[in-house]
Amino acid sequence: MDDIQNIIEKLNKSKFRSSFHLKDKDFEYINKKGFDTIRQHAYDFIIKRLSPAVIMNDGKQTPMRGHPVFIAQHATATCCRECLYKWHKIPQNIQLNESQVDYIVNIIMFWIKKELNKT
Repeated sequence: MDDIQNIIEKLNKSKFRSSFHLKDKDFEYINKKGFDTIRQHAYDFIIKRLSPAVIMNDGKQTPMRGHPVFIAQHATATCCRECLYKWHKIPQNIQLNESQVDYIVNIIMFWIKKELNKT
């Protein structure tokens, strides 16, 4: 958990990363679906969009809006393989393993919880 807190603190120093926040409609969606469902969505998105070794549209696979997880991915630099490497030192061009996927989802969910606690 300390590793996640440390990376969140570093990300908060980035003007770009710190500009992302959940909006009312995101909070409503989370409350409607429940936290466990949002976590499952995060796993689904990461496995489908980030896990493959080769991603044809890397850097463009994560929308800037439309789901709380997408917003969290940009805020936590888990939106593409280039950002994963730059911020989290997860190598590019390899299939993500289960531990790496768990790490990414945990960071996303930590950030979402932090946003929820601001309200």
